[in-house]
Amino acid sequence: MPKSMTGYGRAQQLADGRDVLVEIRAVNHRYYEFSARLPRTCLYLEEKLKAFLNGKITRGKVEVSVTINRPDGRDAKIAVNHSIAEGYLLALRQLGTDLNLTDDIALSSLLRLPELFTLTKEQDDEEEIWSVVSACAESALSAFLEMRQREGKRLADDLLEKLDHIEDMLRRVEDIVPTVAENYRSRLYAKLSEILADSNIEEQRILTETAIFAEKTAVDEETVRLHSHLAQARDLLASDEPVGRKLDFLVQEMNREVNTIGSKAQDLNITKLVVDMKSEIEKIREQIQNIE
Repeated sequence: MPKSMTGYGRAQQLADGRDVLVEIRAVNHRYYEFSARLPRTCLYLEEKLKAFLNGKITRGKVEVSVTINRPDGRDAKIAVNHSIAEGYLLALRQLGTDLNLTDDIALSSLLRLPELFTLTKEQDDEEEIWSVVSACAESALSAFLEMRQREGKRLADDLLEKLDHIEDMLRRVEDIVPTVAENYRSRLYAKLSEILADSNIEEQRILTETAIFAEKTAVDEETVRLHSHLAQARDLLASDEPVGRKLDFLVQEMNREVNTIGSKAQDLNITKLVVDMKSEIEKIREQIQNIE
């Protein structure tokens, strides 16, 4: 069963004091395109995630988003800029002396001054981070693929229904085709009878003209090929392999055969069926843009 190109998967895990959230989303695209949204300190994860998804997703515009938090704050370190603090203290005491003010400087007085403290975060171990992120990504991918599978089944069911409709109309065309030449022969005979009045009508000439007309309007080859394309499309929809591009090619071939039938078969009823078949084929073409 084919997969849809659109999908979304999300997983969140708390491990080693880290709250990790991984989201995988994809939309339609002619080819496979990967992008990642990562914390500034974890840009190295992009290549790892790209390799992780390699082969698991073959078509679609895929974005992976990773968020990493440390709720306990253990990765944060606060350092005091002693030289700046001493500079402030000396300057304040000098100011008190110059202005003949009482020295009432307390620790709380310095807390309001800028650049006294530096907040840093300890460097994470890359392999440790990847171990947590990859486990979370595995769960997100599972949810993502499950959603694609469900949507793919819905698309396949809809496409199979449309293929059946086209095949039904094609059989109706095949039922009409044998009568087209006979109808032409009757019209030709009536026309010649009207023109020639009492003169003798050459039956052989009518048969010859009818045979030429039948040859020009024969669509046997086109209907056989169209039946084959419809059967191939059903086989592809039963496959678990990525089939979007193959279906796209088949739809082009279906459209070609139907156009030829419409141009060769000079019959109003066939023309109406051709229009309806082209409409169904266009709906299929639009739908398979969503298939991987």
